[in-house]
Amino acid sequence: MSVARTREPAVAGLFYPEDAKSLAGEVEALLHEARRKAGRPRPKALIVPHAGYLYSGPIAASAYALLSEHREGFRRVVLAGPCHRVAVRGIAIPSVSHFATPLGVIPIDRAALAKIEGLPQIVISDAAHRDEHALEVQLPFLQRVLDDFSLAPLAVGFASPQEVAEVFDCLWGGEETLIVVSSDLSHYHPYEEARRRDTATVREIERLGLLSDHEQACGATPINGLITVARAKGLVPELLDLRNSGDTSGDRLQVVGYASFAFFEAKDALIHHA
Repeated sequence: MSVARTREPAVAGLFYPEDAKSLAGEVEALLHEARRKAGRPRPKALIVPHAGYLYSGPIAASAYALLSEHREGFRRVVLAGPCHRVAVRGIAIPSVSHFATPLGVIPIDRAALAKIEGLPQIVISDAAHRDEHALEVQLPFLQRVLDDFSLAPLAVGFASPQEVAEVFDCLWGGEETLIVVSSDLSHYHPYEEARRRDTATVREIERLGLLSDHEQACGATPINGLITVARAKGLVPELLDLRNSGDTSGDRLQVVGYASFAFFEAKDALIHHA
């Protein structure tokens, strides 16, 4: 019998509150502020930012608020983001059984990960996940907007869009599966330059164009994988929010850009610009 092992929080108290009550309250306040009119269709995929909640929390909440009406339908979340701390050739999956936050533990979908373990781009690396914030900061939002769900976490390193798309396709599932890509946009430019750069990046994503480099988005690789599979499956992206840290924190000298997108089936798409 395998022993349960848990990936403990690495950035609680840094990127978000480490106290469970404070964390739940902050997430709920962000979601309340972001909620839109009822009756929105179910998204198949999201792109969300991953900075501290003070900076990117409102932008991330604009995507997660869409899930509140569909909380019972999603049972699996495939969560992909870039590797910031450990270099990885390919895509790293963990060997642990659970990921934890101050709000509780989330089971890892070992059956889902078993489907991709044989792919040449997949490596098993707990080190790639241990201190990685890009995935962790999404978990409290998911815990508040979904009921019981399992997690398939992917730390994406040096990989092609096709390699990422192949993994997404293997884990695509049906209505029970949500794909989430974690990425910020441009980093450390003056406010107006960041707005110009990020607007161009957003337009590229809206037309399902591949991003050219990681200066546009630190998660360009998983974004490009999502775009590749979205083209094949006929998904339509919708921009939900576009801001930067100058808008949320006030300091406009060197800002980081944030955007949230939802990807819908073509029949459900309601296109508008935030």
